[in-house]
Amino acid sequence: MTGASLVDLDRLVPYLEINLDGFRGPATAWKFSKGQSNPTFLVEAASGRYVLRRKPSGTLLKSAHAVEREYRVMKALAGTPVPVPRVFHLCEDASIIGTAFFVMEYLDGRIFWDPALPEVSVSERGAYYAEMARVLGELAKLDIDSVGLADYGRRGGYVERQISRWVQQYRASETETVPDMEALISWLTSRKVDDDSVSLVHGDVRFDNVVFHASEPRIVGMLDWELSTLGTSLVDITYLCTMLRLPRIARVKGLVGLDRAALGIPSEEAFLAGFLAHSGISGPVDWPFWIAFHAFRFAAITQGVKKRRIDGNASSAEAEGVGDMVSLAARLGLDAATGAGASSQDSPSQ
Repeated sequence: MTGASLVDLDRLVPYLEINLDGFRGPATAWKFSKGQSNPTFLVEAASGRYVLRRKPSGTLLKSAHAVEREYRVMKALAGTPVPVPRVFHLCEDASIIGTAFFVMEYLDGRIFWDPALPEVSVSERGAYYAEMARVLGELAKLDIDSVGLADYGRRGGYVERQISRWVQQYRASETETVPDMEALISWLTSRKVDDDSVSLVHGDVRFDNVVFHASEPRIVGMLDWELSTLGTSLVDITYLCTMLRLPRIARVKGLVGLDRAALGIPSEEAFLAGFLAHSGISGPVDWPFWIAFHAFRFAAITQGVKKRRIDGNASSAEAEGVGDMVSLAARLGLDAATGAGASSQDSPSQ
């Protein structure tokens, strides 16, 4: 956590004492230093520990950093098989601390920043991956109508909209021609994928976006629902697998170059099988398409970071090593599309 609170406690504490049942000051607030595009704070008050999540300051894109949507989806998921922190209060009045914010439960557990799970014994790692597959399976089969999320996003056409959006974003931040990216865009836009199924999509599934129990391979909360929407149920599991196919450079902690079997980490095929068993999804999975799609999306996102670095608008931590990631991600996607990146021992059968 950082050493500066960046929250006006003189306004926040009296507001929460009135609007949040049981809240009592005095309080301190310290910013978590890792992983959040929406600034997130640990609030320690006389009544206990809380987490406050707010929008960044300044001018924002219309649909970006929507803490209101995060609050809504976590509130809807309370009591379902998808574990989330309890949310306590949403404040849309920017006059209190400068932006909209919400307050949620502080979860006392473990966050793993490296999917190789060096903190866990070799014999236990498979159980943590199995738990991730189980929870993603529960998310995939969640009845969005019964939890009040039927209107949380558009139904159908998710992949086509995503490709169109990220091509536009990539073109807007393009700094030079990347031949692999051009070939990947051409391949993706010429494909037709069946994405008629509709489920709640987290949108940014990583090990560091879930909290595990303090001593058990059990997820007690999924965090960071900023990119959540309605989409097809394969989005989250295939996104995570794509990230694990990346090398271990810069801030990216992929598993390329590591011996998964020796580490006790299941193969991609076994991980997918666990997800499918819990989700109830049947039928073939067009695995090359999904890996290519997510690699393209990641390349487009990192190109935006690279452009901000060139323009002088990116933090050094955000921009570290990002120049290499655009071409690496594009190559990963193109290899998946052409079959050059397949491994009979680690990639699901087609």
